[in-house]
Amino acid sequence: MSSTASALGLCNFVDVSPSPFHVCRTVAVQLEEAGFVRVDETDSWPTEAGRYYLIRGGSLVAWSTEGAPDSPFRIVGGHTDSPNLRVKQHPDLESAGWQMVGLEPYGGAWLNSWLDRDLGISGRLSVRDGNGLREVLVKVDEPILRVPQLAIHLSEDRKGVTLDPQRHVNGIWGVGNSPRSFISYVAEREGVDPSAVLGWELMTHDLAPSAVVGVEAELISAPRLDNQGTCYAGTQALLAAVENPTAHTPVLALFDHEEVGSMSDRGAFSDLLNTVLERIVLGRGGGREDFLRAMAGSICASGDMAHATHPNYPDRHEPAHRIELGGGPVLKVNQNLRYATDSAGAGAFALACDQAGVPLQRYVHRADLPCGSTIGPITASRTGISTVDVGAAQLAMHSARELMGASDVKAYADALAAFLSPA
Repeated sequence: MSSTASALGLCNFVDVSPSPFHVCRTVAVQLEEAGFVRVDETDSWPTEAGRYYLIRGGSLVAWSTEGAPDSPFRIVGGHTDSPNLRVKQHPDLESAGWQMVGLEPYGGAWLNSWLDRDLGISGRLSVRDGNGLREVLVKVDEPILRVPQLAIHLSEDRKGVTLDPQRHVNGIWGVGNSPRSFISYVAEREGVDPSAVLGWELMTHDLAPSAVVGVEAELISAPRLDNQGTCYAGTQALLAAVENPTAHTPVLALFDHEEVGSMSDRGAFSDLLNTVLERIVLGRGGGREDFLRAMAGSICASGDMAHATHPNYPDRHEPAHRIELGGGPVLKVNQNLRYATDSAGAGAFALACDQAGVPLQRYVHRADLPCGSTIGPITASRTGISTVDVGAAQLAMHSARELMGASDVKAYADALAAFLSPA
């Protein structure tokens, strides 16, 4: 796939995947086209060599056992969630004659970036189905919500206001004093009886389509690049790796809830990955000893987007570690283990970049600024697997709209593919 096709592929991936649940569905469609079969965790594990995946809520794990049996794992990890504004449990509000929807920030959203945007709604409903429940995916790609900025004339010093996440990020969806039920509206849009809705996870998304931009089409402007850039590149890497089986078992692990600490049934702190890896070994006829040996020889690339050096704020970056859009994948190192990379992991990913023929950049956070983190340290501590933190460079991380290099999409995917299938 060319760099242009990869960039356009990422744009399409993002636009059809406004929530973690849609990310999983989008990845699943691509996997099934390549012969992957969905596994239900409550069923017996497959014993035949093949290509498989499972979905737990907004998380997905996929793997192939077509290589050598009892082989160590090569894992690409990432996360499906992104910062946004999410619908509260009692969302219907009225203020000054406006019909409002109560919204709550999720995952360190850069709040100012969500103002004055046309917003749609996505996520899932939990619906009564006889004596049980069923899941209904929600995707309303229409401008039904807007969080308006305060006019500069109403600011005390004309320098804007500090946004209060409790009071200032609720969305407008109409005028008048007749109360309306937002959840009923969403349910009816999805063909569901509102009285059957028992639970929901709903979130806003920016409706402006992703685009390849720049005078020479060298950039991608899109929402949710953190971390759908990795979800897309990791999926392409797995699809490439399964066509070239090696003495490793390739695995793609995409977790929900990274942006809020991963402490959930399907986050990186859960037993999801450990359970899947052990069942892969047991399904192939191995025992506990075989599983532990496989884990000891495994390595994980924790993929998350990386900070490019900002041209308007170069002083916020480590001066000796300039990171460029279009400069290739980024290796992330932090001496206080906010990233999991050690020298062995760094070497493994550097070899993968050499194998893929792509340049490698090395990122270090300023020592006098707090450093963010990833699923890398969590995965390393929960599994005992050697882990390296990597990513693709971007600007405006956690904004409603982000920016990355168009050529970096293919370079990132190629490096991850080489990591999954080392020469």
